[in-house]
Amino acid sequence: MGKYKKSDWAEAKKRCRLNENDIRMAKELGMTPKSLIKNIPAPSQKWKAPVKVWIRDIYENKFGKVLGS
Repeated sequence: MGKYKKSDWAEAKKRCRLNENDIRMAKELGMTPKSLIKNIPAPSQKWKAPVKVWIRDIYENKFGKVLGS
């Protein structure tokens, strides 16, 4: 199947504070666990949206809707 293990996705889910729908949207967008973790905003990056919001914005722009909350 994919080259990423369940443990990689579990770590991204925990560190980015995502739920199952957020993970599903990220996978449909072709994102990897590494890319999600890499995009966690640092404390000095107040302008940067949290990963959860970032995924939802991209998904909504591409597909026109967001999967359940």
